[in-house]
Amino acid sequence: MSDRHYTFLDLATVNRPFADAINEAAARVIASGRYIGGPEVAAFERQLAESCGSKFCVGTGNGLDALRLIMRAYIELGHMKPGDEVIIPANTYIASVLAVTDNGLIPVFAEPDPRTMNLDTARIGQYLSPRTKAVMTVHLYGRTCYDDRLQAFADANNLKIIEDNAQAIGATAPDGISRTGALGDAAAFSFYPTKNIGALGDAGAVTTDDSDLADAVRAIANYGSDRQYHNIYCGLNSRLDPLQAAIIRAKIPHIDSENLLRRNIAAVYENEIANPAVTKPLFADDFSSVWHQYVVQVDDRESFVAYLAENGVETAVHYPLAPFDQPCYSDKYNPDCPIARRLASRVVSLPVSRCTSPDDASEIAAIINSYNPPVKNDR
Repeated sequence: MSDRHYTFLDLATVNRPFADAINEAAARVIASGRYIGGPEVAAFERQLAESCGSKFCVGTGNGLDALRLIMRAYIELGHMKPGDEVIIPANTYIASVLAVTDNGLIPVFAEPDPRTMNLDTARIGQYLSPRTKAVMTVHLYGRTCYDDRLQAFADANNLKIIEDNAQAIGATAPDGISRTGALGDAAAFSFYPTKNIGALGDAGAVTTDDSDLADAVRAIANYGSDRQYHNIYCGLNSRLDPLQAAIIRAKIPHIDSENLLRRNIAAVYENEIANPAVTKPLFADDFSSVWHQYVVQVDDRESFVAYLAENGVETAVHYPLAPFDQPCYSDKYNPDCPIARRLASRVVSLPVSRCTSPDDASEIAAIINSYNPPVKNDR
């Protein structure tokens, strides 16, 4: 039993370095009198687009809506229709799937690579059908999921590549230059408070180089209107709050430094965890992973999590069920995805935020190295 405590995540600690900038941003918005849209949101959109290398950005109410709006806009523009299929990783967070089904599209669950835990682009061709219109690539846990094989597959089959970039702001492509958010045809961001760059509430955004898509997303998110009291779509209300836009703006210049903190912690885990019962994630010695989560795999998760808790280490599980096994989907889908189901039963997230120092990570690694899994009685 340890007398030390290793916090998984504490948002007050995460936001403390930005407190002055956040307070100034909030005061600026309050004093402006502009509480819907306005210059603060427009400045955020320019700033985010520039940071990821995209031509257009549209702020949205949250990350799920960013994905939903992309799908809906493609339907309104005639690129998709209800009943079309979208290839999607089988081990993603449920929001990725909700965005597909909310628009009457069909998710086709594709197996991940067990080491990267991202969509296995080497196997993606087996999920293609005449109804396939898009691939949603999810940069899960902060690791970029994009390569020439994925792009060639999309180009050869006239498919849209939609990035779920909720967890990987600032990550790079294999070329080391291009950033997530500007790799596919459109990308969705989430600024949920727990993200590497988080708001103080819900917030999201869509980035794209397609002006028609950007215009459609902006209109649909604002009651379907292209100008006041003129509604060209049966839209919804998913506008980015100027207060959240201003807070995110205060953090965007620090994307790389915040991600570097996480990379340094991940490097300690990579170098010092040496327990054969624990499978470490494939380490990326660059910014192709920004380590939104550091996820290990163990056979007996219950005993591992209990052992770490006894030694003061908080953990989390992202995610304990594959999305198609959630109650809302289990009677609709039952794909042959043993890798995704196995990952769901084995993954454990270790502390990797600003709340954890490299010294903390070293101590956590030592604790993990002393873990002995229970002996199974086969008799």
